[in-house]
Amino acid sequence: MKALLQRVSEARVEVDGEAIGGIGRGLVILFCAEPGDREAEAEALARKIAKLRIFPDEAGKMNLSLTDVGGGALAVSQFTLAADLSRGNRPGFSGAASPELGEALYRHFCSQLRHLGLAVETGRFGAHMAVHLVNDGPVTIWIDSRAKSG
Repeated sequence: MKALLQRVSEARVEVDGEAIGGIGRGLVILFCAEPGDREAEAEALARKIAKLRIFPDEAGKMNLSLTDVGGGALAVSQFTLAADLSRGNRPGFSGAASPELGEALYRHFCSQLRHLGLAVETGRFGAHMAVHLVNDGPVTIWIDSRAKSG
């Protein structure tokens, strides 16, 4: 499971020109499930993201979590995070979960964020989306659940 987090001052996602989700201060979470991923990994990822201390405290030090600041989460499914570039210039996406598994894990991940008390907005699984955001910092964090540090 992979996620790319962007700390934002505001963000929204549109489908066909219509805003379907938006947040103020918080995180845009680009989410990618991979073959073999399970609900337990989605739950662990949600817990990690909710507690990740990447928001500034009064001294300007990154010491507060999304939960601490009462921020929102805009979760967008993005299978392209599984891109394989080892065979030339056209990415392959066989490292992404099947659409059925990907959608189930994406929905479970979002429900877990809500269970942890976060306000969650979402994109639309499988749709062509336009994501608008103001990256705050900029702060961008990569999480790969299969990596030792993720």
